[in-house]
Amino acid sequence: MSYVDGFVVPVPAGNKEKYLGASRKMTAFYKRLGATRVVECWGDDVPDGKVTDFKRAVNAQEGENIVFSWVEWPSKEVRDQGNKAMMEDPEMQDMDMPFDGKRLIYGGFAMLSDTAA
Repeated sequence: MSYVDGFVVPVPAGNKEKYLGASRKMTAFYKRLGATRVVECWGDDVPDGKVTDFKRAVNAQEGENIVFSWVEWPSKEVRDQGNKAMMEDPEMQDMDMPFDGKRLIYGGFAMLSDTAA
């Protein structure tokens, strides 16, 4: 079964197009490294919670929107190799990100089920 990296990040609302441009570059990069799918979602209905929520998870500020995305890999091994190659690539060191990377949260997830499979 596939392996998934998930991401949540606050992006200044005015940087939506700049984010899309960076996303296109990252998608091409991920695909080159073996990813099978990259999904980017711009927050449209992200409510404030009573105890926690997406905004608090990334310390979103006024004027920032939440992006939820994931990268699907054929396996954890391919993902680990891809992430290692990405961190060693000089192009990644100079990438201009349209958000505060310190507030990005991410993690790797083993799939439990997939209705598309």
